[in-house]
Amino acid sequence: MRRQNDRFGAWFNRVMPKGLYARSLIIIVTPMVLLQSVLAFVFMERHYNAVTRRLSAAVSQDIAAVVDLAASFPTQADQDRIRQIAQDRMGLTAEFLPGERLPPPGPKPFFSILDSSFTAELGKRMRRPFWTDTVGNSNLIEVRVQLDDSVLRIFARRSQAYLSNSLIFLVWMVGTSLVLLAVAILFLRNQIKPIEALADAAEAFGKGRDVIGFRPRGAREVRGAARAFLEMKRRIERQIEQRTIMLAGVSHDMRTILTRFKLELAFLGDGPEVEMLRKDVDELQSMLEAYLAFTRDDSGEPTVQVDMAKMLDDIRLNAERTGVEATASFRGNPLVTVRADAFRRCIGNLVANAGRHGDRVDITGTRDNRWLVVSVDDDGPGIPADRREDVFRPFLRLDDARNQDAGGSGLGLTIARDAARAHGGDITLGDSPLGGLRASVRIPV
Repeated sequence: MRRQNDRFGAWFNRVMPKGLYARSLIIIVTPMVLLQSVLAFVFMERHYNAVTRRLSAAVSQDIAAVVDLAASFPTQADQDRIRQIAQDRMGLTAEFLPGERLPPPGPKPFFSILDSSFTAELGKRMRRPFWTDTVGNSNLIEVRVQLDDSVLRIFARRSQAYLSNSLIFLVWMVGTSLVLLAVAILFLRNQIKPIEALADAAEAFGKGRDVIGFRPRGAREVRGAARAFLEMKRRIERQIEQRTIMLAGVSHDMRTILTRFKLELAFLGDGPEVEMLRKDVDELQSMLEAYLAFTRDDSGEPTVQVDMAKMLDDIRLNAERTGVEATASFRGNPLVTVRADAFRRCIGNLVANAGRHGDRVDITGTRDNRWLVVSVDDDGPGIPADRREDVFRPFLRLDDARNQDAGGSGLGLTIARDAARAHGGDITLGDSPLGGLRASVRIPV
């Protein structure tokens, strides 16, 4: 039983719309349809059917009375008098057909309250064979009754046995439902717009773009969520600003000390010990730059439109200067809005990592209407599939760690993934067609 419930729940989740707008419409429309259906059923079943039966009973009683008169007074003069009484007193048109017989029964309508009710009521009161036609003429009902030597044909207006204003009720019911549905759609649309604006603002902030023109709107709860988002945004920006100022001060002080070290080493002259000290200072400076790049957040950098094909080609030229065989290609519209320095650092770190472990590096970029994908392939030894996520952890050192940069900080791939995620995307690792590792950066555009 539980498994069946789980299957039904999974199926129900699949068929249900995913958007808030569509779900809200269903919440409004479903009770409205159920209510109108119940009202229509109650009206049709209790009121409409009951009134139709009563009208049919009254008409069938009048027809039975005319038949009894015709059977009791068969002379021509009496027949003329009977026709006159039926016309004046009962609203019926009577006609005698001498020598006629009843026609064969015709096909019954599939669903007709009038036909079923009228035929049933007439059968209760008629002791002679009869034939009815409730569908031949839209305005009249025809009844034929077999007399001794003739057939009595009677026409009655349909409105005498049928509640003719039911269509007006249905039209009003459907019309008011459509009007209410239109009002609900317009109202819901206005309520959904502030939520969509909040989602767009949060997405833009997550991609590092400026949130321009956003303000709290809509219902009280939506305005509260928007104000909470703006307050969160201000706190994050304030924290980033404070950290940037602190890092700028630390960077300035550390670089000043390193510069003094380099000047002092320059006065010491040449020698093996001095050369080792110079290498230690250079390695310390490289590690310091890596640590500062890792702790520095680039969200303060403005987003600009850059030529991605040119950026990838510049990164290729830098890789070739280090002795790596590199190629670069791009397909699609090359103009992409990103944080230029952060994204260049992201791709540059991936290319540098690939160049340290391979002899050939291929950089390929593609852009469609939704995504920008940049892949960096190398022909190096690669990384086992079960260890590929580990190389993104800061300061983690594997046996054949590909996340160790030249300075030994182990932050190259970590910085690259942080930059990609700051743009709303991510970096994934896989097998390269060159036999090594493929690093793919995918960000929304």
